[in-house]
Amino acid sequence: MIRKLTSFSTRHRWLTVVVWTVLGAALSFVGNSMMYDVTDSRAGDFLPKKYDSAVALRIAEEDFGTEPDPNALTVLVARDDGAKLTPADQRRIAGTAADLGRERVVAPKPEPLMKDHSQTPRVSPGAVAPDKSFRLLTVSLDGNPNDPGLQDVYKEFRDHAKDAFADADLRVGFTGGIASTVDNADAEESTGKVVSILTMGLIVLLNVLVFRSPAAAFVPLIAVALIGGVASGAVVGAAKLFDIGLDPSTPSLIGVVLLGIGIDYFLFLMFRFREQLRNHPEQNARAAAAETTGRVGRAITSAALTIVAAFATLGLASFGQFRVLGPAIAIAVLVMLLASLTLMPALLALLGRGMFWPARAWKKERTGGIAARLGHAVSSRPLRCALGSLVLLGALGAGAVGIKMSYDQQGLHETAASRTAEQISRSLPAGVSDPHSVYVRSTDGTAIEPSSLTGMTRSLAKAEGVGEVGKPVLSKDRTAARVDLFLSVESDTQQARDLVSGPVRETAARTAPKGTDAYVTGTAAVFADIATAVEKDLRLVFPVAALLIAVILFLLLRSLLAPVVLMIAVGLGFVATLGASTLLFQHGLDRPGVSFTLPLVLFLFVVALGTDYNILITDRIREEMEKPVPARTAVAEAVRHTAPAIATAGIVLAGSFASLAASPATQEIGFATGLGILLSSLVLSLVLVPALAAVLGRGLWWPRRSGRTPGHHHTPDGPPPAPEQQHHHYPYAAAPAHFDHQGRI
Repeated sequence: MIRKLTSFSTRHRWLTVVVWTVLGAALSFVGNSMMYDVTDSRAGDFLPKKYDSAVALRIAEEDFGTEPDPNALTVLVARDDGAKLTPADQRRIAGTAADLGRERVVAPKPEPLMKDHSQTPRVSPGAVAPDKSFRLLTVSLDGNPNDPGLQDVYKEFRDHAKDAFADADLRVGFTGGIASTVDNADAEESTGKVVSILTMGLIVLLNVLVFRSPAAAFVPLIAVALIGGVASGAVVGAAKLFDIGLDPSTPSLIGVVLLGIGIDYFLFLMFRFREQLRNHPEQNARAAAAETTGRVGRAITSAALTIVAAFATLGLASFGQFRVLGPAIAIAVLVMLLASLTLMPALLALLGRGMFWPARAWKKERTGGIAARLGHAVSSRPLRCALGSLVLLGALGAGAVGIKMSYDQQGLHETAASRTAEQISRSLPAGVSDPHSVYVRSTDGTAIEPSSLTGMTRSLAKAEGVGEVGKPVLSKDRTAARVDLFLSVESDTQQARDLVSGPVRETAARTAPKGTDAYVTGTAAVFADIATAVEKDLRLVFPVAALLIAVILFLLLRSLLAPVVLMIAVGLGFVATLGASTLLFQHGLDRPGVSFTLPLVLFLFVVALGTDYNILITDRIREEMEKPVPARTAVAEAVRHTAPAIATAGIVLAGSFASLAASPATQEIGFATGLGILLSSLVLSLVLVPALAAVLGRGLWWPRRSGRTPGHHHTPDGPPPAPEQQHHHYPYAAAPAHFDHQGRI
C-alpha cells in the first residue's frame, strides 16, 4: 500500500504538488477564517454535566437565561485628580455609561467568511469603592475573546469610552474578560514574532549546516507550511461537522506539532534520499524518491500512527479540553502522514540532486566522524553507557517526588489590566471583578420563598473566604434562586479553589432550604471541578495510551522483548522530564506546583513523539542484525547511520516546542516538551536503546528468530571494529539491500 502510494506520487509528481498546493491555499483560507467560530474559551463548557459547577451553569442558562460571559470586563472610573467621587461625578458616570450602552460599535470590515462583530455593548453599573475613590461598570460583548475581529471591537469601545469620560475629567481602567486577553496578547506580540523568527532560523541553520544546500533548508519549511494549511482546514471542518468546540490553545499546539514532526519526516526522507543517490549514482531522481519513501515509509507510518493512537486516547477523557485536543491533533498528524507519503516524495522526485546543490561532499560516503565514534563507544561499552544514561534519567526523575498540581496562571505580564485589578482589590473584595454564584433549585418543582433563603445567605456571609454576599434573585417561575458572592481572595488562585470546594460548597449544601439543592459556580468552582476530572482522566488515559503504543511497536518490530525495552526507555524519559520540570518550576521558581495539564500533555508528547526516534533506531538495528556480522557491530553501524538524522530532527522538534516557553500560558509545556524531546532523541535513542541492544544482542528480537542472510555462517556477537576500521571491515555497499531510515552525513 505504501509503495503503491509513493510510486503514484512520484510518477505524477507535478499533479501531486499542484493538488497539495491548491488544497493548502483553499483549506488554509477556510481554517484561518473559521477557526474562531469553532473555539470555546469557557472552561466550564468542557466539564462533564454531572459536576457541581456544570449543574449550576445549566440552571443559570435554563432558569435565568444567562450564560457565563468570558468577555465581561470591569471598567474602573475615577477622577483625574484622584479625589473622591462627588454626587455630580456619579451622575456623569451613570449618564456616560448609559450613552455607551446605546451606541453601536462598528468593527473594521471583516475578511471574507469572517464574522462581522459590530454590536451594541451591554453596560451596567457596579460597586462603588467604600472610600468613593472609584466606581465600577460591567460591560459585556458577544463573541470569542480570542477572535481578532472581536478584539478590534473591544479596542474601539475602549478608546471611545476613554474619550467620553475624559470630557467629564474622569479616567478609566479596564480589567477582566476580554480586556485581560487583549492586553496579554499585545504584551506577547513582539516576543512571539521574535521567537517565530528564531525557530525558523534554527531550522534553516541546522539544515544548511547538515546539507550545505539552500533548497534543503527552505523546501521543507515551505512544504510544512502548505501541509499545515491543509491540516488546519481539516480540523476546523471536522469541528464544524461534528459541532465540537475547540480549546483556544489547540491551533497553536497543532502548529507546533506539525512544524516539528513535518520537518522531522522530511529530514528522514532527505537523509535516506541522499544515501540512495550516493549508493546508486546511475538511478534517476524519480526512481530514487520512490525507493526511498517505500523503504522509509513503514517507519514513518508507524511513528505517525503512534502519535495518532496516543492522542486518540484523549477521546476517552471526561474533561472536554483533553477530549477535543486529542482528535484534533490526531487529524492533523494523519494529514502530515499522507503528505509524507505523497507530497514529500513528489518534491524529491522533482528536485532530484538539485535538493543538495551546490554541495558535493555528500556523494562520497563518510565513515568517520562523531556519529561513528558514538556508535563505537556505545557498542563497545554498552553497560557503562546504559548505566550512565540510567543515572542521568534517575537523577532528573527524582525531582518528581512531592510534585503538586497547580491551576494558577503563572508568570503573566504586568499590563494595564493587571494594574487596574490591583487598584480594585485594594478597596473591594479581591473577587469583586469575578463574582461567584450559588444556584438553588427546587427538587420537587415547588416555589421557593425568599424568606427561606435568609439563613443560607447569612451563613454564606460568615463562611471562610467570602467577602460579600448579594441579595437572592428568584427565577420567573420561582423554582430556582441565585445568590451572588464575592470571595475575599483572587478567584484564580489555589486558595480560592480550596475555599469554594470546601467551606463555601459545604455551607451552601447544609443551609439550602428544605426540598432544594444548592450548586456553586464561578472561576474557582469550575477549576476545582476540573481538578477532579483531570485526576480521573490521568488514571484512564495513561495506561490506555501506553497499551496502544506497545501494540503498534509489537506490530512493527514483531517481537515481545524489543517493545518492552522501548516502553521502559520512554517511560524513564517521561519521568525524568516531569522531574526536571518539577525541580525548575515548583522548587526552583517556588510556584505552588506544575500546571495541571502538564503530566498528561507531557506524557503524550514525550512518549508518542519520543517513540518516533526509538522506532527509527530500533528498526535500523534490526536491519543491521539481519546481516552476517556480530550484534555489537550491527549496533555501531545503526548508530553511525542514524545518529545525524535523529540528532538533527530532535533538535528541530525540541526547538519548535521550546518556542511555546515564550508565552507565560504555555511556558511549562514549552520547556518540558523541549527537554523531553532532547532526552528522547539524544539520550534514549542514541545511547540507552542501542546500549541495551548491544547487551541483549539478537535476543532483543525474542521470540522472533533473527533473520540472518541465507548462506552465511553465524558470526558470534563481539565488539565492533574501531571507527577508522569500519569501512574496510564492513563495506556498506556489500551489505544486502536494506537501507537505513535517514542516511548519514
